[in-house]
Amino acid sequence: MSISLPRSRLSDPDAGLLPVIWTVSVSRLTGLLGDVIPEFDRRARIVPINLGFEEAVDVIGQRLRREHCDVVIAGGSNAAYLRSRLEVPLVPIQANGFDLMEALARARRIAPRIGLVTHATDVPTFGSFQHSFGLDIEHRRFVTREDARDCIADLRANGIEVIVGTGMAIDHAEQVGLPGVLLYSADSVRQAFEHALELTQTLARSGAPSPRRRTPARPRDTDHALLGDSAAMQQVRERIALYAPYDSTVLITGATGTGKELVARQLHAASGRRGRFVALNCGAISESLLEAELFGYNEGAFTGARRGGRVGLVEAAEGGTLFLDEIGELPLPLQTRLLRVLEEREVLRVGATEPTAVDVRVVAATLQTLETLVDAQRFRRDLYYRLAALRIALPTLHERHEDVPLLVAHFFRQLADTDAPLSVEALARLREYPWPGNVRELRNMVDRLRIHWPPERGTLSAATMLAWLPELDAAGRAGAAVPARAPPAAGADSLPTLLARFDGNRARLAAELGISRTTLWRRLREAGLG
Repeated sequence: MSISLPRSRLSDPDAGLLPVIWTVSVSRLTGLLGDVIPEFDRRARIVPINLGFEEAVDVIGQRLRREHCDVVIAGGSNAAYLRSRLEVPLVPIQANGFDLMEALARARRIAPRIGLVTHATDVPTFGSFQHSFGLDIEHRRFVTREDARDCIADLRANGIEVIVGTGMAIDHAEQVGLPGVLLYSADSVRQAFEHALELTQTLARSGAPSPRRRTPARPRDTDHALLGDSAAMQQVRERIALYAPYDSTVLITGATGTGKELVARQLHAASGRRGRFVALNCGAISESLLEAELFGYNEGAFTGARRGGRVGLVEAAEGGTLFLDEIGELPLPLQTRLLRVLEEREVLRVGATEPTAVDVRVVAATLQTLETLVDAQRFRRDLYYRLAALRIALPTLHERHEDVPLLVAHFFRQLADTDAPLSVEALARLREYPWPGNVRELRNMVDRLRIHWPPERGTLSAATMLAWLPELDAAGRAGAAVPARAPPAAGADSLPTLLARFDGNRARLAAELGISRTTLWRRLREAGLG
């Protein structure tokens, strides 16, 4: 265990006036953080904690009882693990497209056959990136250490010669004799520090409670407004205000990027519930791991079970809200267990004989049509009715295009602390775009613009904007106002045909179907194709 405090801060009388940032890392990322930390040493008191997962949670919990921390920075699987387990805000280190291109270029100089291994939350746009550039690269996603090790073994068995990925992935690769290239760059680490500093300023302005007082910090509940003046968004806000005070379950439906988790957080913030908001993506974790993650386990429940057992996310949300994203991906056996939680208000840990009473409000979200899954016998009808007691349907951004100027202005203020420098014609082009990625896509475009066009350059014309946002022009030429085609049906009878169409490439098939590789593997197994 290595926990150190920068020497320059130990003797600095003004150190207590600076925001306090703790960095949590293991493996290669620790070295990269060490290279960047001196650049921010005068703007924050930075404490490196070179631990991961359970050890990091334990140490941070102990230290928070006697020390102050404003925000935590972590990357990859470590960040995903810590996010719902800490009482302080967390800023993830995220690789961007430039990081990916640079890492792939370095890997190509080592060997021609490249494997990309990332955590489930990293590089979400790689599929479209790979398709656009015609790259033949095997991509694997992991959630746990064991997943990462299995991904590396699978790639090595398939002839992959070099691995691009997170620090954990590279460690596993080098253990089996494969060279590795770290996905993150110094710039992505710098951006995480900048975001962390912005977050501490926002918390100070909003008067949010400090973790030093041991009050759970919930900046995302209070700082992120649900924006839009359209009639559709006014109706959504009215539903949130109406439903928030009740304990009934809520089902949020909407396309990807429409803000389903934001609505869930708004429901929790307005509910008056004193517990935590705990979120879980049901499609990002394999079935065997998901059971323990959601319901917890007792000591000795299975080989490798942690001493003393472990509290699951249902219990972690005691007195608060449990948000289950992509609820349609929840395996059938776990649907039965979730139904018991909803009906009996109790949870049974793996390996336990006595249930534990819980006070949890469940909010679920899906981009799938659950009624179709019920008809296909992939989702329990009784659970569906229980989850859909109250419903909120989110409109696509294309359906509320009049909100685009307001959102553009908000994201420029949030990301660049400046007014939107767009001309009237540029805003008109943005309103005309069909926004297949919805609000998330708009935010990413604004992030790109504020980097390429700083405020001192004046008003941004439509023609110049298209140079940085070529997808707007491409959409216009292709008549993109027509809704994108739906993914192919995923019934068991069609799976052999779909597999053949993609030459047996399961990663491409999962991306086409819009489901995780774990879900595809389960469906193939159910169809006798596993």
